[in-house]
Amino acid sequence: MKRRKIGNTQLEVAPLAFGGNVFGWTIDEPTSFELLDGFVDAGLNLVDTADVYSAWKEGNVGGESETIIGKWFKRSGKRNKIVLATKCGFDGSTDKKNLSAAHIHKAVDASLKRLQTDHIDLYQAHVDDDKVALEESLEAFDQLIKAGKIGAMGASNYSAARLAEALKVSEHNSFTRYQCLQPEYNLYARAGFENDLEELCVKENIGVISYFSLARGFLSGKYRSEEDLSQSARGAGVKTYLNERGFRILAALDKLAAEYSSTPTCIALAWLIARPSITAPIVSATNLKQLEDLVASTKIILAPAAIELLNEASKELSVV
Repeated sequence: MKRRKIGNTQLEVAPLAFGGNVFGWTIDEPTSFELLDGFVDAGLNLVDTADVYSAWKEGNVGGESETIIGKWFKRSGKRNKIVLATKCGFDGSTDKKNLSAAHIHKAVDASLKRLQTDHIDLYQAHVDDDKVALEESLEAFDQLIKAGKIGAMGASNYSAARLAEALKVSEHNSFTRYQCLQPEYNLYARAGFENDLEELCVKENIGVISYFSLARGFLSGKYRSEEDLSQSARGAGVKTYLNERGFRILAALDKLAAEYSSTPTCIALAWLIARPSITAPIVSATNLKQLEDLVASTKIILAPAAIELLNEASKELSVV
């Protein structure tokens, strides 16, 4: 499978990433191992997680996903098959931001221990913490690179203005800069990325690994009414997509799925993979059948007319 470089780094990844938020949340350890094995066997290699996954589940404290991945590394011996990405920036829960230098250094050591590895390939700021000077957090990440604890640094959930400012701060202080952005982006949620972030990422050659690539599962087509929302733990977050525009997008996906003898999931991901600005969309699976469907998206090449159909169906007035 053809690889793509993340920004100006030497990290080469397949055009689809596995989102590790499900490990220890909606799937148990044995199933997680099975999916990670299947992921690698399919020729894919980018796994994304975070130190806070999955603190939101009752009984969890955060770090469960990293712990499972670390156990899989030890059991499988496949650490060298994976480009490992994780994130820091929350202090114990997702309502407490912390990108102080002290927290970053403490967090990376804790992640390395849970992951049972001596380095993280891509270490990302999970959130923009505007109470901490960019100079402080960027210097901390730079120190981690020089220490060999991380290979590259990325940002998640940054605005274009703050990402541009961070790039300037890094250049001014001779710090290593952000090489990757992790924004929310999919056929439904387009404006937040396309309006200004996309242009900046292309201009600065910043890799992009998008999350909510299937709009919390809505673009798979399995949620078509409020009655369907009880199908999974993610259902509650899907209600916002059940509107005229959402159904218009599903209709286009259904049409193309029939034409390509595929599924709405594959078509939605193929659209993302075809975007020149996107390095690899992040997706998750809870069983091998779902994983097989996700992998199939990497083999679909949408015709220009198909891409245009999806662009029109998903068009937002705020996209310029």
